[in-house]
Amino acid sequence: MEQSWKQAKVVFAAALGPPLFWLVLFFLVPLAIVWAYSFGHNDGLTEIAITGTFKNYARAIEPLYLKIFLKSAWVAALTTGLCLVIGFPVALAITFASEKAKTWLLLLIMLPFWTNLLIRTYALIAVLRTEGYINMGLEWIWKGGGVVGALLGLQPIGDFQPLELLHNNFAVILGLIYVHLPFMVLPLYSALDRLDKSLLEASLDLGAGHMRTLFKVVVPLALPGIASGVLITFIPALGAYLTPDLLGGPDSQMIANVIERQFKRANDWPFGAAMSFVLMYLTFIAIAIQAVLSRKTPEAK
Repeated sequence: MEQSWKQAKVVFAAALGPPLFWLVLFFLVPLAIVWAYSFGHNDGLTEIAITGTFKNYARAIEPLYLKIFLKSAWVAALTTGLCLVIGFPVALAITFASEKAKTWLLLLIMLPFWTNLLIRTYALIAVLRTEGYINMGLEWIWKGGGVVGALLGLQPIGDFQPLELLHNNFAVILGLIYVHLPFMVLPLYSALDRLDKSLLEASLDLGAGHMRTLFKVVVPLALPGIASGVLITFIPALGAYLTPDLLGGPDSQMIANVIERQFKRANDWPFGAAMSFVLMYLTFIAIAIQAVLSRKTPEAK
């Protein structure tokens, strides 16, 4: 028995060794280098002197950058909340759909992952731009209304003014919801699909309406899935770079865009590294909060 266990440990170590080596070499080591840069300063054009200074972290929490951090957190929180409001009914509908319909609905939810994020963002630009599909549709309705009004003898309604749907906060939040909604729906569906349906039937039989059953029975039992969905939606939304960069305007930039500029345009790697790790520390705090909340759920007990 002892020999068998030793052989199992050898097999386990042999299987774990290559991926662990890859993780350390290409993830932990570069991360450690960037973390060390956050305690340094530029020494010339290409050299970075690591002196153990905390000036970069002190600068990262100055009012200018703290405002951007708070705005990014607000945008990520709003995106997460809207994804939850939209995603919960979708996950509930998938849960109670027939087996055949459930398969197709899950496929539709996961379908966006089969397309590159950049392509999906450019597709959204084609929809939202001034000459995009939304404004084209509204213009067609506007002109049709003008024709109907002229036939009825009403005053001309004037030329159509396209809506400014791109390069603003609205476009950024819409784009983030578009990108991150599947991350909310899938854990919600996983939690709802495990619910004991007899509890719902009992609630309805005892006189509770559908809405009361939803909020008093379904939502409390689905809290682990809600917590997981909120976490894996909020964290990527907080660090989103591509969507604000392509859909947002000068006033719609988030913290990841500021970090990118430090590494590329400003050539201030130590400050960019410090801001990156402030963002990572916030991520760890969010994970810790989710872990605490998950312990308080009925399932965790």
